Amino acid sequence: MESMPLRFIHDRTKLYSWAYALALITIFYNIVEGLVSVFFGLEDETMALFGFGLDSFVEVISGVGIWHMVRRLRRNGGEDADRFERQALRITGSAFYLLTTGLAVGAGLNLYQGHKPETTFWGIIIAGVSILTMWLLIRAKVSVGTKLNSEAILADANCTRACLQLSIVLLVASVGYELTGIGGLDAGGALIIAVLAFREGREAFQKAAAGSFACACGGSCETGREER
Repeated sequence: MESMPLRFIHDRTKLYSWAYALALITIFYNIVEGLVSVFFGLEDETMALFGFGLDSFVEVISGVGIWHMVRRLRRNGGEDADRFERQALRITGSAFYLLTTGLAVGAGLNLYQGHKPETTFWGIIIAGVSILTMWLLIRAKVSVGTKLNSEAILADANCTRACLQLSIVLLVASVGYELTGIGGLDAGGALIIAVLAFREGREAFQKAAAGSFACACGGSCETGREER
């Protein structure tokens, strides 16, 4: 009988170790994705890919908060965010709002000037890799979050779905331009990315106010908790 609790503890330790690894994978992937996307976005003059890369860097800030959250969950199991995590959420929200403004202005200028990218080939490649990576991360995070019965980890999986949506937008805009040569498709993709970035920024502030990561992206967060 004593072996059952010990096995349960061992299994939970393994699951939290896997959640910790997934958080680190997400951070490092977004760093690489951001660097590559910004480079080719500037090189090929594609606003959608450039904005996608900047979004990846903001996701790194969010990822650091998630990484810290998993470490805390492994120690004490509390779902409520601590001071570091709430501050990370506020910084993330502010960065998303800045990104929204910059992309909206840049895309608007590109539309007005009739700008066309040199090519969106790399946008197609990067979007394809990102879609596959995000899909695998979502499956892994949902599996771990379900087994641990952790709303916070499941909410992180939902936020990874938001990254998947961004990748799909980039893919559609990039393929559309390559097929038609219509420069407005690239700018339009950047505008949609700006809208999604605004949504992510708003949700980051909602989570900070609620004091919990356990709010699904694309949903609403209760903000009635007092600041601790």
